[in-house]
Amino acid sequence: MGHRIILLGPPGAGKGTQAKVIAGKLGIPHISTGDMLRSAVARGTEVGKKAQSYMNAGLLVPDEVVLGVVRERLTQPDAAAGFLFDGFPRTVEQADALGVILEQGGRHLDNVINIDVPEEDLVLRISGRRMCKCGASYHVKYSPPKIAGICDACGGELYQRADDTEATVRERLAVYKKETKPLIDYYSRKGLVRTVDGGVGIDQVTAAIMAALE
Repeated sequence: MGHRIILLGPPGAGKGTQAKVIAGKLGIPHISTGDMLRSAVARGTEVGKKAQSYMNAGLLVPDEVVLGVVRERLTQPDAAAGFLFDGFPRTVEQADALGVILEQGGRHLDNVINIDVPEEDLVLRISGRRMCKCGASYHVKYSPPKIAGICDACGGELYQRADDTEATVRERLAVYKKETKPLIDYYSRKGLVRTVDGGVGIDQVTAAIMAALE
């Protein structure tokens, strides 16, 4: 049974956490677009140099460069047994191109796991986060500090990151839905999508994903 997997899920669904755990259990690389681009840049490959010129200019790296990095990453020996993509593909165009890259290598996708969490839960999860400059983090509902607004560890004042405010979170979720809904439809038509409930505890979500991969 191959393990060529794409993990989809909205901001705040715990996708990064699940990706690491699942990839570790299956012994396959967890590949996120950001890590992949940084690694290509660090290795100084042709594609890496191209990606770097965009990143240095603060521009989005265009599809053909991202796909070049993906193609290169999939030829590395650790990806022979499978891979878990997290945050890629983002669009139907990228999904089409990934299909072509895999076909050229005589491979195909096995599963697309969609972590589903109701929007209100996500808004609460993300907008409730509070940080301290000492690095400690809290959640107003799930892991509050002993004294509201004050860090247990250093007594510093807690703050909310600008991209964690409710308005920003709703905006990010709207973008995600617009970008990703077509992808879920695209892979559903191929019979690849398994949806799991991401509204439960971390371990339960992991168990549900492992069961969906069976």
